[in-house]
Amino acid sequence: MRISKIDILILAILVFASCKTTTKPVSGLTKAPEAPLTEKERLYFDNIFFNANKELMLGNTEEAAGLFALCIKQDPGNAAAMYELAKIYNQSGNKEKALDLSGKAANLDPGNTWYQLLYADCLFSQKQYLKGIEIYERIIKLNPDKIEMYFELAEGYLYANKPLEAIKVYDRVEEKIGINEEASLQKMKLYTQLKNSEKAIKELNKLIQLNPHEPKYYGMLGELYQKTGQKEKAMQAYADLKQIDPENPYVHLSLAQYYFEQKQDAKGLEEYKLAFGNRKLDIDTKIKILLVYYDLSANKPATKEDALQLCKILIDTHPDEARSYSIYGKFLFRDKKLKEARDAFRMANSRDKTRYDIWYHVLIIDSQLSDYDGMLFDSQQTIDLFPAEPLGYLFNGIAQNQKKQYQTAVAVLKEGKEFVVGNSPADSSLLTQFYATLGDVNHELKNIPASDSAYEKALVLDPKNVYVLNNYAYYLSVRKEKLDQAEAMSKKTVNMEPTSNSYLDTYGWILYQMGKYEDAKKWIEKALDAGARTNGVILEHYGDILYKLGDSDKALEYWNNARQNGGGSEFLEKKIADKKLYE
Repeated sequence: MRISKIDILILAILVFASCKTTTKPVSGLTKAPEAPLTEKERLYFDNIFFNANKELMLGNTEEAAGLFALCIKQDPGNAAAMYELAKIYNQSGNKEKALDLSGKAANLDPGNTWYQLLYADCLFSQKQYLKGIEIYERIIKLNPDKIEMYFELAEGYLYANKPLEAIKVYDRVEEKIGINEEASLQKMKLYTQLKNSEKAIKELNKLIQLNPHEPKYYGMLGELYQKTGQKEKAMQAYADLKQIDPENPYVHLSLAQYYFEQKQDAKGLEEYKLAFGNRKLDIDTKIKILLVYYDLSANKPATKEDALQLCKILIDTHPDEARSYSIYGKFLFRDKKLKEARDAFRMANSRDKTRYDIWYHVLIIDSQLSDYDGMLFDSQQTIDLFPAEPLGYLFNGIAQNQKKQYQTAVAVLKEGKEFVVGNSPADSSLLTQFYATLGDVNHELKNIPASDSAYEKALVLDPKNVYVLNNYAYYLSVRKEKLDQAEAMSKKTVNMEPTSNSYLDTYGWILYQMGKYEDAKKWIEKALDAGARTNGVILEHYGDILYKLGDSDKALEYWNNARQNGGGSEFLEKKIADKKLYE
């Protein structure tokens, strides 16, 4: 029979596992010793154990677990089988069974470091920290020169909220191998938490004596002096840092923090500028600082200009990084500097086209600028790069509608809305916008059933959407259809936004179509008073109402005003010429 490499490896494991332990258990976790296996039983056990390890190495953990369990049933005192099954349980999340079996294995063979380590890990995972600490002490007795075990023991004390005991363990590390960076830094942090700044400073000074040319120790020392109010010593530490490593950007960050705490903001900003201009300081750190400025400047406008200066330095220092431009764009966008913000975002896109959030900002700015040529171009790129993201399709459809490419708009919008698949409020809002735009576009195509259907679907999703309520109501009034429904929808809009001249005009016009001319006159007058005295459509509407009320001279005056302001209906010139109402 051919034996594979895996078989050879498992045979080696098998030899180890077959050696039944005779060490006396440390605690009462195990039963009384079982009778030794007969030769036949041993061969049967070895075969099961061999196959269990083979399945484990092939990644068939469930099969392996079943076979290891069978091993334990065959030989209840076999620590190796318990250990292997405990490992499987631990990795699969069955922590209680892992703890039980690892404990039995560890107690059956207290001299086996691997068994002890797994048991300690299981204890810690179950928050039995003090028991886990005992096991690590046992491991250290077995392996007194394995320094990593001391660090695990110290971590156990930290889990158990015993920082002073953890410090004692780090002291043991120092006794064995001398001053050690990891141990000293841990002690420094712990002493700081314990408000023992003197001993924390002592640990840093020990590290400085050990390695006087390591810059970070001086920076940490300066920060520690700062926190404890020892300003002169803090400045001395920073001066030492500058002398040791004059190109180190972190000294400028430390000094900036120092000056800001001393309310010397101008000096702090200058240190930040030096740090931002240093290519050795990674861009992630710089972005984090700017994000702090972003939040700070929302309530402290005086810091906006400081942030913009840092943004420009960031761009100069990291001109090929998309993030340099995107963070700058966010500041500009918030300050309503839309064109400059879009330029910045587009520069970011030219460096990295894969960031969807940047394309989102570009499209939003296109919309706010009413730049439909730009929106058409940018949305098409967004669709090409992110074909499963619906927003690109929505903006493309809006732009196509504005460019009077109605058929193309319908096709794009229908395609895009299929990518809105979630049920969150944001998804519902986005789908509402798709249907609202489809309603507008189909209206332009004179496809009235499709237009009405789209508006109604939008209102099912968002019954209080004033844009849809207004447009749908207005188009119904123009067609003189479902006027009661139109009046009810329009009334909602003027209740929600009583100062919108567009919504006031729609409501007045519906009343006009219903023959309620006096009421219509009042609402159109409200629209005019709300800033519509240069709106040709609303001026013409008011003239029509006056005509119906018998004031033809005044009606003619408003029709002329409508012509002067532009935007009137196709009948406006004929009304003026004949001094008569046409509809």
